Order: sequence, then structure tokens, then C-alpha cells
Amino acid sequence: MSEHQPVEGKILTLPFMFLGVLAAIGLYFLGVRFTDGLGAVANINSGYPWGIWVVYDVVVGTALACGGYALAFVIYVFNKGKYHPLIRPAILASLFGYALGGFGAFFDMGRYWQFYNIAMPSNWNFNSVMLEVGLCVITYIFVLFIEFAPALLEKIGAKSALRWLNKVLFFFIALGVLLPTMHQSSLGSLLIIMGSKVHPLWQSLQWQPLMALLTALTMGFSIVIFEASFAAVGFNRRPETPLLARLSKAIIWLISVFLVVRLAELVLRGKLGFAFAGDLAGNMFLLEMALFIFPLVVMLSRGRRDNARLLLFAAVSLLFAGALYRFNAFLIAYNPGPGYSYFPSVPEIMVTVGIVAIEIMAYLVFVKKLPVLHSAEHA
Repeated sequence: MSEHQPVEGKILTLPFMFLGVLAAIGLYFLGVRFTDGLGAVANINSGYPWGIWVVYDVVVGTALACGGYALAFVIYVFNKGKYHPLIRPAILASLFGYALGGFGAFFDMGRYWQFYNIAMPSNWNFNSVMLEVGLCVITYIFVLFIEFAPALLEKIGAKSALRWLNKVLFFFIALGVLLPTMHQSSLGSLLIIMGSKVHPLWQSLQWQPLMALLTALTMGFSIVIFEASFAAVGFNRRPETPLLARLSKAIIWLISVFLVVRLAELVLRGKLGFAFAGDLAGNMFLLEMALFIFPLVVMLSRGRRDNARLLLFAAVSLLFAGALYRFNAFLIAYNPGPGYSYFPSVPEIMVTVGIVAIEIMAYLVFVKKLPVLHSAEHA
């Protein structure tokens, strides 16, 4: 018997249909974007050339999709095989997150019909950080598909193809560790290039790639806890709290390193006073710090780690913390100069909500029809 089993059950449930309505609204506004142009649905301008679509779908969304990346480090690099039951749903979530992130970048492009140029080396700008990000994201989507392929091959009973794939899968696993490391750190480098447009509280210069990588890993581990917790409740499965509690020990180290580096840089460069200026940037920084510190307090205690509800709250807090860190740096506290302002339009928000709804719907279909969740976890 396979180690993984489909959850099965009805697809067209009330939550699924509600998500379908949100997806339809998002797709409608997305259609308007392609028929009437980007300006018909988005409030972006010369000062804010990207808005919530790029910041959420690419900058935040790819970090939220780092569950497979984070678990690959633990399972394959540090040889902690006991976490293997969590890897397949994490890879599935990563596949959807990165695929929709790449799609989000596509519909945010003014000249989307020239997207093919990224596949033409003669047109590459080797001085562009975004070139490396784009190539890594596209390649990583392909790698994630290969890593998830065993679930598809098990479903159709292709045993010979599965045996062959298992022999070469180590190569794709290695790429699956390398590629996110490259492009997540490059998103930090992008903030360095922005220079003084990035608020001093988020402009840490040489530390920026490390900060981006640390937040991606913390969000990756947190999304694994989030997904496993809701799978246990939604599909009536045995809770994975003991396994998740042990996994949270890695998060403790990541948060600790992040906070030490972040606060030390602010103190040594004399920028900590900006946090208490009472303005929007300062208040968002304090909120961000509170969201990082709360999960650290929870996870430092073994008793609190073993509490499924507290562990879930801590994971959610850390997801918001990492997302807010990136939103603050790239959008909320971003200063393009006088005369520019930005707030997402209703169509922009609904397209983003619709994309998230599509991702959740696809996850539900795959989990119910394919061997994704570990069979030993069934209640």
C-alpha cells in the first residue's frame, strides 16, 4: 500500500463554491485588465510601477510558498526523515504558490505579449536582479512539478516510470534547495538597489539578502504548520501536533537570528529612533516586531509548543509578520518621491483574492483526488 492516500469526499462543498465565486470575480477583473489595459483596473503609476499584485504574488506569495523549500532543508540536507509525511502537501502548496506567483507577474506586465523574451538569452540584461529572480522562479516551478510527479504517477499506476523518477529525483531535490535560496536572497538585493526610496527601518544594505532568506524560511515552516493544522480539522485527520512542535524548534533559531541581525543593524547605524517616531512607518515596524516576538514566546516553551491551538496562532502570527515585513519594505513604507501615492483599487484586491481562491480550490481538488497526505495520519 502507498504511504499516501487521497482524502476523497465531495468536491462541490459550500466553501468550495464560495471560493469559486471569489475566483470568478477575480477572473472577471483580470479579463478587463487584458481587454481594456492595465490602467483600467490598477492604481499603479510612475512612482509605484508595481502594486499589490507584484508585492503579494511575487514578493510575499513566493515566501508563503516556501514550505517545500524549508522542509527540503530539514529532510534532505539535515537528514531528518521523520518529517517526510509533511513533504508532499508542502510541495503541492509550493507548486501552486509559485505557479500563481509567476502568473501574477505575467498579468502585471505592461507588454505581457513580450513575455517570451525571458526565454531568449540574446535579450537578457545580466545587470538585472529581476532576470535572476524570473529565471529561478520559472525553473523552480518546473522542479516543483517534477518533485510532485510521484503523486501523479502513483495515481495512474505508472510503477516503472515512478521507479525511474525516484532514481533521478535527488538531482531535482538539490535544485529545489538551490533555486529558492538564490531568488529569495535576490529579492533582498532588489531593496538594496532601491536605495533611499526604501525606509531606513527596512534598508539594511549588505544584510538585506540574509533578511529576505530568513523570512522566507520562517514563513515556509509556518505555512507547513498552518496547512497541517487545517488539514487535520478540515479532513477529520489525526492532529500532527507532536511532529509540528518538534519542527517549530527550527523556527525558534530562525526568528532569533532574524531579530538579532535586524535590531543590531538598526542600533549600530543609529536608526532605531525611527521606530518610535509615531508615524505610519514606525507604527508598522512595531506591529511587525510584535508579530515576530509572539511566536518566539510561544515556541520557546515546550508546553506551549505542544498546544495545537497556540502553535497554530504562533504560525499565523509569523506568516503575518513575514508578509508585513515585505509589504512594509516594498510598498507601505516605500517612498518614490513627492507627488506620488498609491492604494490598491477594488479590482486589484479582487484579482488577488481570486488568485488565492483558485489556489485553495486547486489544493482541495488535488488532496481529495491524488495521494498527497500521508496514509498513516488518517483518523
